[in-house]
Amino acid sequence: MIRFGLLGCGRIAKRHSDLLGGDHIAGASLVAVCDSQRARAEAIADRFGVAAHDHLDAMLARKDIDAVAVLTPSGLHPQHAIACARAGKHVIVEKPMALRLSDADDMIRACDEAGVKLFVVKQNRFNVPIVKAREALDAGRFGKLVLGTVRVRWCRDQAYYDQDAWRGTWAQDGGVLTNQASHHIDMLEWFFGDVVSVHARSTTALVKIETEDTAVATLKFRNGALGIIEATTAARPADIEGSLSILGERGTVEVGGFAMNQIRHWRFVDERPSDKEVIEKFSVNPPNVYGFGHQAYYQHVVECLADRGAALVDGLQGRKSLELISALYESIETGQEVPLRFVPRRSRLGVVS
Repeated sequence: MIRFGLLGCGRIAKRHSDLLGGDHIAGASLVAVCDSQRARAEAIADRFGVAAHDHLDAMLARKDIDAVAVLTPSGLHPQHAIACARAGKHVIVEKPMALRLSDADDMIRACDEAGVKLFVVKQNRFNVPIVKAREALDAGRFGKLVLGTVRVRWCRDQAYYDQDAWRGTWAQDGGVLTNQASHHIDMLEWFFGDVVSVHARSTTALVKIETEDTAVATLKFRNGALGIIEATTAARPADIEGSLSILGERGTVEVGGFAMNQIRHWRFVDERPSDKEVIEKFSVNPPNVYGFGHQAYYQHVVECLADRGAALVDGLQGRKSLELISALYESIETGQEVPLRFVPRRSRLGVVS
């Protein structure tokens, strides 16, 4: 049994606590919750009959906690994750793992030094339509990849941002690219591979926040494919979609719905009997933008901790996604195309003279 503590009892904590505290994850149990606003912690603790804390040190001092899910504002993830690691607790951190690459490096290093595992929450990788699309990719059914597109068209009004002072700030949150579209950007990179360069634009259209509520970007992948990111929280009056499109020379898949849970298009040149089943079984839209993936994600975490297996999304994978997001913001600020990785141009190393 892997015993969990939750740090941060805000909006996303309901999803995590329902799964861990409601006995929906085999081999996992919820032991304690912690929030600087004690009333928030007590609300969840009372519901599941677990301990409530308003100081992290008190929760980390408990001997009956094996892992901590860090659900605090993104800007606080590094200090909280590092504290958990140094206390000998495995760390599950919500996306994005940090806001600065140097902080992500510090988190990875702290977990390595403490001998604990670091997991970054990317639950959409476990959505069944995404799993099926990935299986098709690994089987070579798409052939040469041509174009990948993600669209995040969600509604977050001023009341949403006013719920907490950290929302929509550079120091603690970031904008739609960092927060809401983080999963989708990760998905684009997971299917299409390394990104060579990006060019992005953004605006703050409908709300009063420091960061952007709307952004678009084009990407060039190392395999020659192109990518498009369209992300906004300015859809009105309600959420429209969170989708992924994969176009290749031998097939096209579009996974839509609110949270990449719904097969909208599934066609391949080499049709198979199983294709009809995929369309019929996996076209169910979830009731909200959180989708259905968290349960499978947590089951994966428990299995990794139980048998010390490799995590699908570890600290290095989380850092890779953050590097892409950082490049998008660099492009927004400079107005220029931004390369993601250094490409030697004048080095003589390995070159025959």
